[in-house]
Amino acid sequence: MASLLHSNPTLASGPSYSFSQVPSNASGNREHSFYPYTDNGGTTLGISGEDFVILAGDTRSTSGYNINTRHAPKVFKIGGDDETGAGAHLVLAVVGFAADGHALKERIEAIVKMYKYQHGKKMSVKACAQRLSTILYQKRFFPYYVTAILGGMDENGKGALYSYDPVGSYEQHACRAAGAAASLVMPFLDNQVDFKNQYIPGSGEGHALEERKALPLPRQEVERIVRDAFTSAVERHIEVGDGLQMMVITKDGVEENFTPLKKD
Repeated sequence: MASLLHSNPTLASGPSYSFSQVPSNASGNREHSFYPYTDNGGTTLGISGEDFVILAGDTRSTSGYNINTRHAPKVFKIGGDDETGAGAHLVLAVVGFAADGHALKERIEAIVKMYKYQHGKKMSVKACAQRLSTILYQKRFFPYYVTAILGGMDENGKGALYSYDPVGSYEQHACRAAGAAASLVMPFLDNQVDFKNQYIPGSGEGHALEERKALPLPRQEVERIVRDAFTSAVERHIEVGDGLQMMVITKDGVEENFTPLKKD
């Protein structure tokens, strides 16, 4: 065995490479890769009510620890008559990669307008929800790097809210949050909108307590919940802040308002 080690100095002194070294090809050239996406931060949420839907998002756009702009909207009117969005009956909120968000918004906007010209009526929120799912699924091998929330009034005059993953899976919800601070906002919405983990005092003891039933909240209460959610999120997440853009959809159309948030 000793003669074998002496005859092979590599075995005697150990391997001449380190696993900590960056691998390279035989010619010594470095290998480079291209990643087409980036996360521009921000947060969006949606809440549906008995006769309204509210979608909201902050206006901060980030890249890592840098702020690109403090005025980047993430909530858009869909189906309007002109560039101002007048006459719109749907609202789309997108968060993630800003460029993909704008591309998705422009595509669904064109489809909704074409539907109106071809059929002489507005596209329903249910039909638009299915069409948006198809658009996202068509791009599943190079997806839109966004999380989308769509809102509008259904055929019965009630608020309808749909949330999506990047490849088109969607579901209707009473409330939903997405983006950087979704993990902070969603538990708050679960408790305040869906009344999860809320019990009626005096209805029993221990596990016998009766759960509080989830009932549609009035518009003023939902607007307060939205402001509270974003006010809390900006305190705990650096990618959320600057301004709150809120759109309220009713049978009369879409109302938009802005509320300042912390800028630090």
